[in-house]
Amino acid sequence: MTRLKFLPFVLLVLFLSGLALADYDSEIRDLKQQKEKLNSEIQKLTRQIASTDSLLKADDSRYKKLQARYSEDSERRRAEIDSLNVKIRGVAAQLQEERQKQAHAKNRNDNVAAKRKALRSAMLSICKQLERQVAMTVPWERDARLERVRSLARDIESGNAAEEESFSRIKAVIQQEIKFGDEVAIVNAPLTRKNGELINAQILRIGNQWMVYSDENGTVYGNLIRKEQKGKITYEWNENLELWEREVIRYAIDVKLAKKPPQIIAMPVTLSVVGGGR
Repeated sequence: MTRLKFLPFVLLVLFLSGLALADYDSEIRDLKQQKEKLNSEIQKLTRQIASTDSLLKADDSRYKKLQARYSEDSERRRAEIDSLNVKIRGVAAQLQEERQKQAHAKNRNDNVAAKRKALRSAMLSICKQLERQVAMTVPWERDARLERVRSLARDIESGNAAEEESFSRIKAVIQQEIKFGDEVAIVNAPLTRKNGELINAQILRIGNQWMVYSDENGTVYGNLIRKEQKGKITYEWNENLELWEREVIRYAIDVKLAKKPPQIIAMPVTLSVVGGGR
C-alpha cells in the first residue's frame, strides 16, 4: 500500500523531469543554433577581416608604388627643371649677347647714318659751291651745265640719290667742268650782237678763259668781257677791237679750223674773260 501511495509522486516527478529534460533539450538546441550562428558570423567576420587585410595590403602596396612613382617623378622633374634652368641661363646669355650685338649694330648703323648724313651735307655744299662757280663762267651751254649741277643738288637734298651715286655724279660733273676748262671748241651758230643784230658767227672758246667770235664774212669781231656789279657777274660782247686784236681772233679761229698751223702767239689780256673789262 505504501508503494502505491508513492507511485503517483514518482510519476509526477518523472513527468516533471521529462518536462525539464524537454526544456533542456530545447535550450540546448537553441544554444547550438546560436553557436552555429555565432560561428557563422565569426567566419564571416574572419573572411571580412581577411578581405580587409588583403585590401589593406593592396592599398599599402599601391601606396608604396605611388610613393615610389612620386619619388621617381619628383627626381625626374627636378632633373628636368635643373636642365631647363641650365637651358634658360644659356638662352638668357645668348639673348644678352644678341642684345649687345644688336646694340653694337645699332651704334654702327647710327654712326654710318651720321657719317652718310654728314657726307650728304658736304656733297650738297660742294654742289652749291660748284653751282656758284658754273654760274660765273662763260655763257657756253651754261644753262644745261647749271641744270646738271642743280639736279644733282636736288637729288642729294631729297635723298633720291644714294651717297655712292651722288659721289659718282659729283665726280662726273667736276670732270666735265675740268674738261670744259681745258678744251678748245668752236661752233657755227646764230649770235645776237651788242646792237641787237642777228648774224651767223663762228664762236671760239678756249677753256673758260677766252671766248671770241667772227662773222662768216670776217668783217665783224668781238670778244666776251666779264663785268661784276654788286657781286653779280654779267658778260657782254666787246666789238670795239684794234686791228691786231681782230687778227689774233682770226688767226685763232683758222688754227682751230685747221686752216693754219698752230704757233705761239701773244694773246692780249684784254681778250680774256678773266681779265675783266678794258
